[in-house]
Amino acid sequence: MKSYWEELERPAPDSVRVGEDELRAGSRVLLRPRPGGDVFDLALAGRAAVVEAIEQDLDGRVTLAVVIEDDPGRDLGLARQPGHRFFFSPDEVEPLPASDGPARGVRPPKILVAGIGNVFLGDDGFGLALAARLARRSLPAGVEVVEFGIRGIDLAFAMQDGYDSVVLLDATPRGEAPGTLYVIEAGLDPEARPAVDGHGLDPASVIALVRAWGGTPPQTFVVGCEPQTQVDAEHDDLVAQLSEPVLAALDPAVRLVESLLSQLPNRQEVSP
Repeated sequence: MKSYWEELERPAPDSVRVGEDELRAGSRVLLRPRPGGDVFDLALAGRAAVVEAIEQDLDGRVTLAVVIEDDPGRDLGLARQPGHRFFFSPDEVEPLPASDGPARGVRPPKILVAGIGNVFLGDDGFGLALAARLARRSLPAGVEVVEFGIRGIDLAFAMQDGYDSVVLLDATPRGEAPGTLYVIEAGLDPEARPAVDGHGLDPASVIALVRAWGGTPPQTFVVGCEPQTQVDAEHDDLVAQLSEPVLAALDPAVRLVESLLSQLPNRQEVSP
């Protein structure tokens, strides 16, 4: 008779047959939970998923561990973290074509969308207002929206946290009509030095600070808006609202950011 530990070490099958198809780690499936399942099963019915692993218990029952394809926390599921990894029997899934979606070994890119600026300096609050709107949208998996405000040093730290791309949202005075939107791919002389002040950091200085700390900035874009009001933080006459042209630019700016996100690389290899 085999010991308990020998039973635990028994390998699960490499594949399992469902209808005419062989399912294995990396196979795509459509979830079809049997009637009478729990609330989580019902919530996942009809969702596309990827088989993360095939598991077998001591009684020989085979279970598919799956990760939902459009789960924003899909990375956690692939890392076998609870809450993003679900279990179904082979008769509760329907095989899907492998070419229609992401396979095992890939993950969505990790993208930081950072709102920067000061809400008490008139149109300098554009980036924060835009970040607040984006945070309420359904964005691609792997996208994180954070309002940094004037915490430029915190942003420089965050940019070294394994992001594949960073999108900075900021007021960008360039001499055009107020409300004009820009998409700028940030580039910087590697020898440039960060200019730190008490009110925050501009995008170029943030990137320079990352390099000064020995880091390599990820691919960085700035989605900016031409301001109408530019209030000096040293004056008492602060303006805690956006001008009409900049306020009107927020909805088009949301669409601009979403378009930019859709054009960034849509998958990255996961290290084994």
